[in-house]
Amino acid sequence: MNKVILVFLYIILIFFSVQGQDLIEIFGYFETQAMGSHFKSTFYQLYSNKLRVDLQSLPSDQVNFAANFDYITYHGKTKWNVLDFLSQDITSTIPEEMVALYTIEFTDDIFLDNAYLKLSFKQFDLVAGKQQISLGTGYVWNPTDIFNIRDPLDPTYEQPGHNGVRLDIPLGNLYSASFLYSPEDSWENSGKLIRIKGNIGHFDYSFVAIETRWMFHDYMLFDYEKMNFAEAPEKRQLLGTSVVGELLGLGVWAEYAYNIMGKTNNFYEIVVGGDYTFDFYTYVMLELYRNTLAKADYKSYNLNDWMRLFSAEQKTVTRDQLYYYIQHPITDFSDIGISAIYSISDASIALVPTLRHSFSNNVEIFAYINFNFGKEGTAYAQSQGKGGLLRARIYF
Repeated sequence: MNKVILVFLYIILIFFSVQGQDLIEIFGYFETQAMGSHFKSTFYQLYSNKLRVDLQSLPSDQVNFAANFDYITYHGKTKWNVLDFLSQDITSTIPEEMVALYTIEFTDDIFLDNAYLKLSFKQFDLVAGKQQISLGTGYVWNPTDIFNIRDPLDPTYEQPGHNGVRLDIPLGNLYSASFLYSPEDSWENSGKLIRIKGNIGHFDYSFVAIETRWMFHDYMLFDYEKMNFAEAPEKRQLLGTSVVGELLGLGVWAEYAYNIMGKTNNFYEIVVGGDYTFDFYTYVMLELYRNTLAKADYKSYNLNDWMRLFSAEQKTVTRDQLYYYIQHPITDFSDIGISAIYSISDASIALVPTLRHSFSNNVEIFAYINFNFGKEGTAYAQSQGKGGLLRARIYF
């Protein structure tokens, strides 16, 4: 770790030394965050500090280099056992000697989040390296996005970079084609993507085809040789489409993906949503989501469902959900809002009041509190407790 930090600082010093030559732009932010959770009559706290340094170089009109490093430290309760948040029906089946294996630990980390080279020409753009890959039109859920899983409590938070080579080709004024290759240990296990984008009137649409390997784990079997739960990878092929635009003054979007699986049953995901801003500046949004990989009966949720959710291996444990958000400015620099995440399948709900405030153009705070209302074992069970987050960020 010390060597990595030294390399990181050395790179920063080099880039600072050429700053006067206008070759490198250096910017980023510092973020401090406090998270808390109250359950089982105890309030637990987790604090984090994050320094993000972004580098960008534009040596010519055709060449762009960009990268960013993240350095994160954690303090407070850094070990959380997932079983503490699950129903008695599930936890009672876990042998005592395995209980500690279901602990998620937050450890200090420094990593290269993005680093890529972009070559731009009239006929095509080529991007190679670790880069942002964002697919779909949904706000909280994206059926066609196999790379990222959003947090419904904080869906706009930045997503990590992914390694790949992407080729974008314009096809006239209204269409374009994108090809992405994300290398793994073999061609068969590597990710391959083709996307066609177009426009009709007030609507943008796309068609996408993806093949990749989906790494599941079996959280009832522990591999003591690898010191991890048993891997259960399988082939995944996705065919999807999305559309976004304006209809009668409303912003509308939809997204659909059908997944052909190697071992798991084939499933589909669909999102339909819309938003509107009133003349008095109140903003409202509604999004409906279905995922048939998840289960409709909460009594069928099992340990693998929950662990794959917490480990970001799948997007949800509950099949049908509804997301609602309303926001209103209270000053020129502040707005308040509240979101509701309702599981139609198990009748549980999470309510999340939010506050955003900007002290200036480069200093902002964000806070939320979440309350769960549902039976034990449901997606947003009251027994999971309530919690909150306070985040402050300064850009430089």
